[in-house]
Amino acid sequence: MSVLPPVRRDRIVTQLPQCFKKEASLHSRTSFHPKVINACQEQRTGTVGRFKISKIIVVGDLSVGKTCLINRFCKNTFDKNYKATIGVDFEMERFEVLGIPFSLQLWDTAGQERFKCIASTYYRGAQAIVITFDVSNVLSLEHTKQWLQDALKENDPSSVLLFLVGAKKDLSSPSQYVLIEKDALKVAKEMQAEYWAISSLTGENVKEFFFRVASLAFEGSVLAELEKRNPRNIGEVVRINSDDSNMYLSMKKRKSKCCQ
Repeated sequence: MSVLPPVRRDRIVTQLPQCFKKEASLHSRTSFHPKVINACQEQRTGTVGRFKISKIIVVGDLSVGKTCLINRFCKNTFDKNYKATIGVDFEMERFEVLGIPFSLQLWDTAGQERFKCIASTYYRGAQAIVITFDVSNVLSLEHTKQWLQDALKENDPSSVLLFLVGAKKDLSSPSQYVLIEKDALKVAKEMQAEYWAISSLTGENVKEFFFRVASLAFEGSVLAELEKRNPRNIGEVVRINSDDSNMYLSMKKRKSKCCQ
């Protein structure tokens, strides 16, 4: 049996990373759920940490920066000689969250129409969907609604985490970005997604974003494991964020106006 390499020092998460914008975030808590903290301390995370791999799919138009986003985080590189993704590609990243090993499988999907059918076959089983657009291209923001609709056809809308990511922030002037952000925040709220703006060229917010994704995916996985073990407390687990005024509470209503 092959032994997995140790988790890199810069992939260790000891506290919940914060959101980019409170106006469009999955929740307003500043720390992991108490149930998750206790389960980690007592090593009661079940398959999480041993067998659980969280699948994250990254979708969006051609040339919006999906591959560059993944490469900046996984390889800390930025390649100006862009080559369109054919079909799908993926990277594996290992974290340690609250002392528990946790892996993300990042799926980079093609944005070209001719590869869309191929890529969509890999959407199924995602724990999080990252819908990407170019902040300097308003049309790519409009198209995120269709990308979300396509991805949700292969996943349970009530259990998947959604992130709307504006890439290429370095190409937008401050005044231009303010305008696009207003529209992006509106779209994110319609999607019930968490909004982030990043730059793969400079690395701005890239690490912070993926740490947030990994942490929320980990938290969701542990809570799901606890729910399986304690079926009598399902109602309690479902209401984990009842005091937060957050988007998880309306996950079962995920089919929002933008996807109808």
